[in-house]
Amino acid sequence: MNPAHPFTEPIEMVPHLSGCPYEAYAALREDGGAHQAVKPSGGEVWVISRYADVKALLSDPRLSIETRNSRNGYVGFGLPPALDAHLMNVDDEAHARLRRLVSSAFTPRRVEAQRERIKAAVDQLINAMAPNGRADLVAEYAAPIPVVVICDLLGIPEEDGAAFQSFTRSLMDPNDPNRPSTRDLVAGMTACLIGLIERKRTEPADDLLTAMITARDGDDRLSENELTSLAFLILWAGFETTVHLIANGIAALLAEPHLAEIVREQPDPHTPTMAALVEELLRRDGPMLTAIRRFPTEDLKIGERTVPAGDTVLFALASANRDPQQIPNPDEIDLERVGNGHVGFGHGPHYCLGAPLARMEVRVALWSAIHRLPDLALAVSADELPWKIDHRQHALTALPVAFTAQSTR
Repeated sequence: MNPAHPFTEPIEMVPHLSGCPYEAYAALREDGGAHQAVKPSGGEVWVISRYADVKALLSDPRLSIETRNSRNGYVGFGLPPALDAHLMNVDDEAHARLRRLVSSAFTPRRVEAQRERIKAAVDQLINAMAPNGRADLVAEYAAPIPVVVICDLLGIPEEDGAAFQSFTRSLMDPNDPNRPSTRDLVAGMTACLIGLIERKRTEPADDLLTAMITARDGDDRLSENELTSLAFLILWAGFETTVHLIANGIAALLAEPHLAEIVREQPDPHTPTMAALVEELLRRDGPMLTAIRRFPTEDLKIGERTVPAGDTVLFALASANRDPQQIPNPDEIDLERVGNGHVGFGHGPHYCLGAPLARMEVRVALWSAIHRLPDLALAVSADELPWKIDHRQHALTALPVAFTAQSTR
């Protein structure tokens, strides 16, 4: 291997490819772009790090998302069918069918209707923080926003939203010694979702969950397991990804004051400049280090390496998004980039269905924080910010800030 590597294969994903692994990713790209690694659980995977490979392979039909194509019996979170029968576990026509049914309910009109709800949620959170002069913008701002928005979108009572967020966060953090057992988490989440769907059948409303229950494609409709699984997927993706998008974005603005000044110059969150800024933040500071696993259905040549059929493959999205072969000066935020082509939301048939909603939430959250919290600044140095040690997510555990306190009465 390249002597610049601080490690040998198989690479330990924790600590080498976790938290803020950008130097390690650069070394991987220079050394062929396909390397074997070991997850904390002990399973071996291939990590693909170059932009050209990642983007091409995310659309390659020779790579399957279905665990039946794993030769090592990959089980992931080991969820039951009531939570596992969703878009991120099937390929080809089975995937296209689910996407058609969900897309008929998850329409652009429904997303656009969330604009005022997002603003109201953000304003309420800022009003609560404003008199204090200090805050943790993960716990007090970034985390609550998606709870309100996703609950409103799906038609979930807000008091139930915190419970759903707790379920999904605990599932994503198996090393937390205080978390309930996976069995208890799964049972709790399943029971909540089944009860919610039953209520929507008897009390339908103008919300996404009701629309999914009634969605039709000819004579086709979603099964009970598909309904609960898709609701779970929307909750998980809508909570976890957006929380970290917001927090990472604000951290970047405060660490690089010229970016915060650009936001101050914008009259509202929906200008072309705000849109360009969010795309660049998604590219450089996006929360997903890797995409969901794939399994080759035949031996694949990637660079100088051959990945055997059935091995587990992880695409390092965060590495691809900083590949200088695709993006000049990738560590810089450049609002003049024309179509930066980032893969922060994935690429190909499994591209994130909720991307438009997440973008809207991030724009409003960033703009409002800068405009409404005077003299907003990090309360610690950027080097002291606490990043989660996780090979899946580039995520802050806290974002301590200070600002000039003000009355909101």
